[in-house]
Amino acid sequence: MLVAAAVCPCPPLLVPEVAAGAASELDAARAACTDALGVLAAARPDRLVVVGPAQSGGVEVYPEGSAGSFRGFGVDLDVRLGGAGGDSAGARELPYALAVGAWLLGRTGWSDAPIEGLGVGEPLEAERCIEEGRDIAARAERVALLVMGDASACRTLKAPGYLDERAAPFDAEAARALGAADVEALRTLDTELARELKVSGRAPWQVLAGAAEHAVLEGALLYDGAPYGVGYIVATWS
Repeated sequence: MLVAAAVCPCPPLLVPEVAAGAASELDAARAACTDALGVLAAARPDRLVVVGPAQSGGVEVYPEGSAGSFRGFGVDLDVRLGGAGGDSAGARELPYALAVGAWLLGRTGWSDAPIEGLGVGEPLEAERCIEEGRDIAARAERVALLVMGDASACRTLKAPGYLDERAAPFDAEAARALGAADVEALRTLDTELARELKVSGRAPWQVLAGAAEHAVLEGALLYDGAPYGVGYIVATWS
């Protein structure tokens, strides 16, 4: 059963070493993420699953101890998903979104429950994402989710996806749904529009919707901004 969830953005710029001189620009988002992870710890879960976008078109499983790196962003910084005690031999390197999640957990000293990672590809259909969420919720009596993903990348002229007037309304509704723990709104997100707006969080958010189907949780919106023309949302469900 899902007992808590934290929704966080996944730009590598959250990591100060990657952001370098611009690190302070995401201080508010980082602080909100720290608060969100505190909600997960307070729920005392038996298992934590970190869900985020992956490069493949399917589902990728990452056991505890899987390693990630920010070397591709010019930073000599490695991270690990939880402790090294898991069966991570031969595991693939964490995709950047799960690496950011691992960094957040390491930054807050997470040791409250075993961890595993799940990467979900952008092409994955909504119903498959929801099914994955149902499966996650059934894995333990008390399950928590750390859900990594960004909203649209089309909020300004300088955004990665350029300016799209549909982006701000989409992000506003996503922020409302995540802040209100509105499972139905997340289940029925417009997947095609999300793809056009370069929303990396759509599939992970729908995994959350599947996991929360039979839970009674209240949501809280901790952060909603677009400092680089990309929508960043932080929310908690508990």
